Amino acid sequence: MALRHAVLAALLHGEYSGYQLAKAFDIGVANFWHALPQQLYAELAKLEKEGLITGRQVVQETRPNKRLFQVTDAGFAELETFAAAVAKPSFIRDDLLVKIHAADRIDTSPLIEQLEERASAAEARAGLLASLLDTMRGALDEEEYLRTGERIGPYLTCLRGLSFEREHREWCLRTAAVLRERRQARAER
Repeated sequence: MALRHAVLAALLHGEYSGYQLAKAFDIGVANFWHALPQQLYAELAKLEKEGLITGRQVVQETRPNKRLFQVTDAGFAELETFAAAVAKPSFIRDDLLVKIHAADRIDTSPLIEQLEERASAAEARAGLLASLLDTMRGALDEEEYLRTGERIGPYLTCLRGLSFEREHREWCLRTAAVLRERRQARAER
């Protein structure tokens, strides 16, 4: 998947400025696709040049003018083609896992600290995603929303993100506990 598809998907639900798109990425899209604001602005320019989105200038009296972007018919066609293509399997590429893999031969104190930091960050992201899901659902319970909700795609990706963050937190805490216990057992010998 290219950043272009993530941007097109994020723009499906209305017009967004580059700033609003960056905020949408931070809140909902970031759980499955990371991009820096400058990457998003560059991608918006490319997509507009290719005719996959269109932008319009909005004049604001008390603030700088802004451009709002929306997906064109060509952009929808690009997403249809992307959606129909076979998805490549995902994989993990994480430097912390390389460090954990080497845990038998290195000092694990810094690893334990990093794992606990990651667990804390995962817990914070899980809280944000749970709050976003609550906001999206409104007065509906989850099963009703899954049957009748308006924006099911963003909801389902947030559910996946929430599940990932919760599982990641548990793995980090368990791994930190295992390393701590092993370090203590070695010290007692």
